[in-house]
Amino acid sequence: MTTIAGGKLSVKEKIGYALGDGAANIAWRGVSTFLLFFYTDVFGITAAAAGLLLLVARFSDGISDVAMGIIGDRTQTKYGKFRPWILWTAIPLAVILSLLFTTPNLSYSGKIIYAYITYILFTLIYTANNIPYGALMAVMTGDNKERTSIGSYRMVGAFTGGMLVQGTLLFLVAHFGNVNPAIEIIRLDKKKYEVSVSSSQTVPNANIKTKDGIAKFYWSQSNESKNAEPAPYISFSMEPDNTYTFIIEGEADLTRDKISLINQKKGYSYSIYVLSIFLALFMFVTFASTKERVLPPKTQTTNLKQDLSDLISNKPWLILLGVGLLWTIYNSMKQGMVMYYFTLYLNNQLLAASYLVGLMLASIAGAMATAPLGKKLGKRKLFIFALLFSGSVNALLIFCGPQDISAIFTLGIISEFGAAIFPTLFFAMLGDVADYSEFVNARRATGLVYSAGSFVTKFGGGLAAAIIGVVLAAFHYDGMDAGTIENTIPGIKMLMSWIPALIALMAAILMTIYPLTQSKLDEITATLENRRVQEKLL
Repeated sequence: MTTIAGGKLSVKEKIGYALGDGAANIAWRGVSTFLLFFYTDVFGITAAAAGLLLLVARFSDGISDVAMGIIGDRTQTKYGKFRPWILWTAIPLAVILSLLFTTPNLSYSGKIIYAYITYILFTLIYTANNIPYGALMAVMTGDNKERTSIGSYRMVGAFTGGMLVQGTLLFLVAHFGNVNPAIEIIRLDKKKYEVSVSSSQTVPNANIKTKDGIAKFYWSQSNESKNAEPAPYISFSMEPDNTYTFIIEGEADLTRDKISLINQKKGYSYSIYVLSIFLALFMFVTFASTKERVLPPKTQTTNLKQDLSDLISNKPWLILLGVGLLWTIYNSMKQGMVMYYFTLYLNNQLLAASYLVGLMLASIAGAMATAPLGKKLGKRKLFIFALLFSGSVNALLIFCGPQDISAIFTLGIISEFGAAIFPTLFFAMLGDVADYSEFVNARRATGLVYSAGSFVTKFGGGLAAAIIGVVLAAFHYDGMDAGTIENTIPGIKMLMSWIPALIALMAAILMTIYPLTQSKLDEITATLENRRVQEKLL
């Protein structure tokens, strides 16, 4: 039976495709959320060394992304151009993710070398998996409206994968790393205790805290250690049968069952091993349940110079690239400011966790709403409306005080609903500009189109971090000096509200000159489908 490139896809295939981004986000969000902390507080690398490592790897992303797009376009197998890479990289990606969170017993120099090797390998394997995965969406169907639907399923999968790792990892760490020490508690005051712990096992990176996370710890004088400032937890190296004594303040009726002592090295490693198994399984399902239907014209010959020339002259792609950079800065800035905002402005860091879960649920709702809204308004109009809507609502946070918790949650969640539409549309629209290139040039380089789009979203996250740093520095913020916080509050409020809103406004203005209206896309889809039918008849 002849497969029609523009045909509708089954829900089963869309869900299968979405599981691939769920798997990718187990890796990506696990690394972006937890790896830096793991390096500095568990593996034992300085923050400066870890930061330099992440910066160096970011520069290599641009080259590897474009190279993988070129390789994907030139792959020829019975499974297609892009699907095979999902199969080939499933196990390597799961293995390298596990190795990232493994803690071999090495010297400090050995740890640095190990971290560089494993992290750079991770970025390369992730690229080899994710660029073909993104390009696959453009060749599953030639129907531009159906592609928007696939994008909605994809983003639901992505956000669900993110929730899986962000919502379960710390609980898994607590489960696999649980030490079960001997604990003695002496009450000193209503909310003040002296707590002694010991264990028969060696725990190279023990982490002690209360399960509610409310109390503050500091070393007892009996440990002959320098007393640090009180903190919600203390990490230390635990020798067998030694006793370690702490002062704990801030929780009433403290009992043994409310104190948690975790072997972080074991906890993180075992937890990531489990999640990596799910990652590989999801990738296998994606490979098995999807199919490539849109092929390059039969007359097309391999010509990298021509592919690059077509790309640079592709006006819709250039505009979309600029919009992609701006919306990534917008979304990354909003996410990057949450901890500063809740810790320093609202004075309630724990509330940030609930806020982030609320944003993730709003993101899933926004992704699900994108397809029906896109069919009604068209992708270009919907993108503009979503940018203006999300940015305007987000700007209202400037009027919220520390006591306006309900308003902050409401505005943040409503704004995030609109913001979730951006990536859903963006990756679907990259497929549209690949169609446009084929429509104009009678050539198709889907992987190259997606690789550059992928890089610009990664680069936008780096620019967002740089903007945050510049603004905070302008207000003389110093994280090691609590005296600078008060003067920084106006900058924190600006970065959480109207500064990202300005970025969204810029993106909306740029999108107004995007030439691929819905009527133009329908013309392109019909023309390309007619060409493919004619090719099959030859």
